[in-house]
Amino acid sequence: MIFHSPEVRHKALNLLRSGTKSADVARQLNVPRGTVSYWLHMDRSKRGECPGSHNPVCHRCDGVQLDEAAYAYLLALYLGDGHVSQYSQHRVPNLMITLDDSWPGIQDEAEAAMRKVFPDNATCRVRKTGCHNIKVYSKHLPCLFPQHGPGKKHERKILLEAWQQRVVDAHPWEFVRGLIHSDGCRIINWTTRLVGGERKRYEYPRYLFANKSDDIRKLFGDTLTALGVQWTTLARGSDPFNISVARRASVALMDAHVGPKY
Repeated sequence: MIFHSPEVRHKALNLLRSGTKSADVARQLNVPRGTVSYWLHMDRSKRGECPGSHNPVCHRCDGVQLDEAAYAYLLALYLGDGHVSQYSQHRVPNLMITLDDSWPGIQDEAEAAMRKVFPDNATCRVRKTGCHNIKVYSKHLPCLFPQHGPGKKHERKILLEAWQQRVVDAHPWEFVRGLIHSDGCRIINWTTRLVGGERKRYEYPRYLFANKSDDIRKLFGDTLTALGVQWTTLARGSDPFNISVARRASVALMDAHVGPKY
């Protein structure tokens, strides 16, 4: 992790206050754009220019109302392509969802969900090669994403707390949609059949979900089962990393509530 000197931060803030765009400041000082956006947000917060900056609230700490549908979707994105960074007790944690530029609609939907779950916190996008990191800063991220911990998700236990499971049970399609948007896809498979002695090509749609975590795949499979969606496990080599939905009725259900990436 790279730490920047107070002098660099002060210079960046002076440029930002003078009206220089964040992207230009980042290029001029050779500082990541996400870091510049974070400095700008914290500076505005200290000066009382951010809505709610004087009274941060949390569903878990303060009992404020949570947009459960948006949270179910955001939780799924976190489990698939997300990460919570908690640098130290002196830094505000950030949630980062990394999403491919091939699906700009999903990037927009992810940011919209962040704004609904964290209405008093600023979001930002950091451009990377072929993707964008969608980010939000909040000291309450560990409260809402208790699955955060050291190491990779597939190397540690991932279990939902009781309150999270209640949210998923109330909004299962949002949860499934988020998992497909992060680690899944809708594809067209094909095979051949003999029809009247002639071999013809036959195409059919299929949903696939791939994740190394046994726990995350179980959450996906259990939710599908509760929704009446039939699914199977496909092994890649000897590792059962893939879940497939290929039955016609189940694909129709998925099409009605999830659909292709966009």
